[in-house]
Amino acid sequence: MQGNKKKYLTLSYGCQMSERDAETFSSVARQQGYEKTTELEQADLIIINTCCVRESAENKIIGKIGQLKNYKEKKPSLKIAVCGCMVQQPGTAEKLSKRAAHVDIWTGTNDIGNFAQLLKSASENSKIICVSQEAQKNGDREISTAEYGKLKANVNIMYGCNNYCAYCIVPFVRGEERSRPKEDICEEIGVLVQGGCKEVTLLGQNVNSYGLRDGFAYDFSNLLQEVDQLPNLDRIRFITSHPKDLSDLLIKTIAEGQKICEHIHLPFQAGSNTILRAMNRNYTREYYLERIKAILGMIPEVRLTTDIIVGFPGETEEDFEQTIDLVQKVHFSQAFTFMYSKRSGTAAASYEEQIPLDVKKRRLQRLMSIQNARSLSWREQMTGKEYEVLVEGPSKNNPEMLTGRTRGNEVVVFPGHLDLAGTLVLVRIQSVNSWTLWGELV
Repeated sequence: MQGNKKKYLTLSYGCQMSERDAETFSSVARQQGYEKTTELEQADLIIINTCCVRESAENKIIGKIGQLKNYKEKKPSLKIAVCGCMVQQPGTAEKLSKRAAHVDIWTGTNDIGNFAQLLKSASENSKIICVSQEAQKNGDREISTAEYGKLKANVNIMYGCNNYCAYCIVPFVRGEERSRPKEDICEEIGVLVQGGCKEVTLLGQNVNSYGLRDGFAYDFSNLLQEVDQLPNLDRIRFITSHPKDLSDLLIKTIAEGQKICEHIHLPFQAGSNTILRAMNRNYTREYYLERIKAILGMIPEVRLTTDIIVGFPGETEEDFEQTIDLVQKVHFSQAFTFMYSKRSGTAAASYEEQIPLDVKKRRLQRLMSIQNARSLSWREQMTGKEYEVLVEGPSKNNPEMLTGRTRGNEVVVFPGHLDLAGTLVLVRIQSVNSWTLWGELV
């Protein structure tokens, strides 16, 4: 009977790549006969997909793993799988498994394709640690689609990273870059569209280098052009772009695409060339500003968003002022701002001149204050104008209202009937704050 089916629950931490991995784990669970639940007490399988970008994230996850011991004691048949980036770090699974004997499966980012077999083995009461240090090749992964019927979906176009930014652990836990063939990507998107998907986000640590290291006869521009031709798909987004690989051809492709949204997330991380060199970012502030000029020249209505780190080791007040200057030169609609946090295993963790916490906090607050004001100014200019919005459903904070996003990725809240979910509508903006737009249907 349907009611007797075993249930699974997935807890995911970290970036959109991690979210996409969590969808793959969930897909495998469904294929194994589990059905989804949102209640821990009901779960027969709990999947924790981990993040290790910051040690604070790791500590939070370790705390959650510890809490699950109580659920295991109440339901001994409960299976717990801890997966993802944190587990991929050498020795981590072995160390944590001694502290958390209630966990059944420990597996990293390189073994997603083996999860079905790991889950089957765990059902036979085996304790499993499976953390391969060699990344899987392109063809080793099955095409695992997002939950059928989702309006929006993330689609991996590549895995790993070759950039080795001094503050980032990703290349060490996700391996070197490898890209998926465009045929596999388009096939996956086709399946998603058949299930009602209207918007896909193409994912990679650096989508701009897609295909370049795999001997493909095509690159990211070609892939975007092909996805843009797929029927019954309304919108295409992508993340993340690395400034050093953002070509004029790619900008032109975005400008000419019918379904490619006019939103580019282009992290600059620091406005000082000294800090950029220390970060191993492989571009200068001058080059970054030239790329922004090229974007605005071809896509005048583009929405630009970015990532910024303050308090990187050795950052002087003058270095920080150059970051502020760049923020004031470029009208970002939104910026994701972070205090530098030492991450074991990265080059920057051993750098001298670590910045005191109080200095980092002061710089972050100043940066956020300036950017929030600029975000508000940007949105105020949208008042009275009309924008195409993909209706996602009821607003979480205002359930009697609908919510959706513009092509520029701005959140819009407006009154309307629930049966508009999944459709494109025209909304006139009436009021704004730094993060949200309010409007009315045209």
